[in-house]
Amino acid sequence: MTELWEKYLAEELIPADRLQTRIEELGQQISVDYRDKDLLLLCILKGGVLFLTDLMRQLSIPHEIDFMAVSSYGKEVRESTGVVRILKDLDQPIENRHVLIVEDIIDSGHTLNYITRILRARLPASLKICTLLDKAERREVDIPIDYTGFVIPNKFVFGYGLDLDEKFRNLPFIGVVNTDLFVGE
Repeated sequence: MTELWEKYLAEELIPADRLQTRIEELGQQISVDYRDKDLLLLCILKGGVLFLTDLMRQLSIPHEIDFMAVSSYGKEVRESTGVVRILKDLDQPIENRHVLIVEDIIDSGHTLNYITRILRARLPASLKICTLLDKAERREVDIPIDYTGFVIPNKFVFGYGLDLDEKFRNLPFIGVVNTDLFVGE
């Protein structure tokens, strides 16, 4: 039986086993870097949730989590509009905390630039970024990324937290969308 997502898949960019291996490596490095620090993992919803949960399982140090939801994409829009709206803010203050932003993908950099400006004003002890996917060739704003899972080409991707019109986030791999077939059904 054909899965519903298969018709939209042009290629499997990052298989599940490579994702998990790289996340384990990131978890080990973050555990070393944040040993003896008050670490708060700040997940950017919704796409970062799978990455956050798998990354947390790889950390060997105590940490807390919190969430922000932002939007820079309008309905039916495939590229960021550049206008960022906070849909859900943090539940706790971050002053004097070591905050690590956990993001699914960074492309233009506008959204993360906006978020980091807001968070820096809240006086964290440190503010760093961990992204699963870095679409570096799309960058319009310089964003210092401290931990990167994979640098990927400028392709429309889905799976492992990234959606196609809010669907298929549950796939265990990162796939490239067949844009000839997917037009936002």
